Amino acid sequence: MIYILEDDTGIRKLVMYTLSKEGMENEGFDTPSAFYSALKKQRPDLILLDIMLPEEDGISILKKLKADVLYRDIPVIMLTAKGTEYDKVLGLDEGADDYIAKPFGVMELIARINAVSRRTNRDKQDQELKYRDLRLNKAQRKVTVADSEVALTKKEFDILALLLTRPGVCFTRDEIINQVWGYEFEDSSRTVDVHIRTLRTKLNGSGDYVKTVRGVGYKIGEDNDK
Repeated sequence: MIYILEDDTGIRKLVMYTLSKEGMENEGFDTPSAFYSALKKQRPDLILLDIMLPEEDGISILKKLKADVLYRDIPVIMLTAKGTEYDKVLGLDEGADDYIAKPFGVMELIARINAVSRRTNRDKQDQELKYRDLRLNKAQRKVTVADSEVALTKKEFDILALLLTRPGVCFTRDEIINQVWGYEFEDSSRTVDVHIRTLRTKLNGSGDYVKTVRGVGYKIGEDNDK
């Protein structure tokens, strides 16, 4: 479902007609209040958002969407008659996924929608990391082993996420420190070792997936898992 918030009746109907012909389910709104009301009933897959609107401007709406945990990950493409670089940068800085200035060709709009959708789908896939029966969801900060949730500390979670990005590849202790802690400190090797030990314990049998590469560091799985 694609929501279109555009107060220009001609543009809104043209966009809705084009999306429908492309097989894209959509719904259009001419006011922010109508848009907000629909948002509470159904969560769209993408939003086309005009900047110049009655009741409330599009940038303000964008800020609210990106500040709300329920809607912040919905991709937004800004539609606007404003063509200045400032407005474009402002929208992108506030979290818009793309920007298209009026007048625009409908096929260009379809191409932009498809591009944003592909990118969003890839990002969603990147949020889910797995190895055998071990699953890690970055967005939800959730780890499961054989569908049973495992409670980890932030550092344990971040270490596991790092290792899962490249199964079979060894990360040195220094790499783990730099990626997870972001700085170096004395006795860093022992810090990593302690966290790995508690991580293995919490993962129960799946803790065996975390392998020690003697004198180097740690990895998930074997070399043939690369």
